Parts: sequence; structure tokens; C-alpha cells
Amino acid sequence: MDYVLVAGGVGAVVVVLGVLGIWRRLTSGGESQRAHEAAQEREPPVELGDTYEFGITEFTDHHSGERVAVGKVEGFVLFTEDVPDRLSEGDVIRATVTSFNRERTSADAIFEGAA
Repeated sequence: MDYVLVAGGVGAVVVVLGVLGIWRRLTSGGESQRAHEAAQEREPPVELGDTYEFGITEFTDHHSGERVAVGKVEGFVLFTEDVPDRLSEGDVIRATVTSFNRERTSADAIFEGAA
């Protein structure tokens, strides 16, 4: 009889922990979604023609078909063209903003030099 009570108690604890885990994942996803939406509504923290210094977070193939460096200025994504192959993720560069995407949620830039 004691084993039945112990097993029932352990089962109840497992269920409660499982429900709490699911709840945390659901609520943290909501926070992420709200932060994403707020970022889309803000004005870009960069200006066309201005040069900024930032770290390369990754390299990707841009819609232009070219390999571009990706970095952020105040959380705003910049896709930077003409970055030399000798540079890698983590390197700090300077780039000039040349255009915004249609919704102004990211921008294209051209490499000016390594910092």
C-alpha cells in the first residue's frame, strides 16, 4: 500500500513539473514575439550614408546572390557587401549604410574597412 502512495505522489510531481515546463515555454515565446513586433515598429537606429562600426555575427548569401557579412547596430541588422575573405565572424568592421529593405527592418551596407 505504501508503494502505491509513493508512486502516486511521484506521478503527481512529474505532472506538475511537466505543466510548469510547458507554461514557461509558452510564456517566453510570447515575450519573444512581443519584442520582435516592437522592433519592427521602431525607427531604424541608422541613417543612410552614415558609417557604423560593428562585429560580424555571421556570413550568409544575400538576395543579391553575393556572400555578405551580417552584423547589428543597436539590434538593427546590417547586411554588408564586399567584405574581404580574410575577415571572419567576430571581427569588427566599418560599413556605410546604402539602403533599407522595404519595411525598414534591416539595411544593406558597403564595407569600408576593418576596425
